Amino acid sequence: MSANEPDFTQLAELDRLVHEPSRLAILATLAGCESADFQFLLNTTGLNKGNLSAHAIKLEQVGYVEVEKGFSGKSPYTLYRLTPAGRNALKAYQAQLQQMLVKLDESGPALNAELGVE
Repeated sequence: MSANEPDFTQLAELDRLVHEPSRLAILATLAGCESADFQFLLNTTGLNKGNLSAHAIKLEQVGYVEVEKGFSGKSPYTLYRLTPAGRNALKAYQAQLQQMLVKLDESGPALNAELGVE
């Protein structure tokens, strides 16, 4: 690989739990608030109930999201919070993407010339 060619090997190093678009949407939403209930996440992410539940369980299993279930009177509720580990994973993911974009920008002119793109 020449110095002008972009190096995409970092893509393989991305945290796949964060990189998956539905989970990234959940984590990004939770990063902007203290906690969110199921309905809020449902509306914000555009996922259906089953997908939201499945992805939230996966994020909970790895310790990125904390789930609190309870009752308010007779009505059940589910609250989600981003854990410190989840916040760190999201920040690391963001830093990796930024590094890759910088490298892509740096190699852009050479790559564009090679591809015949202006």
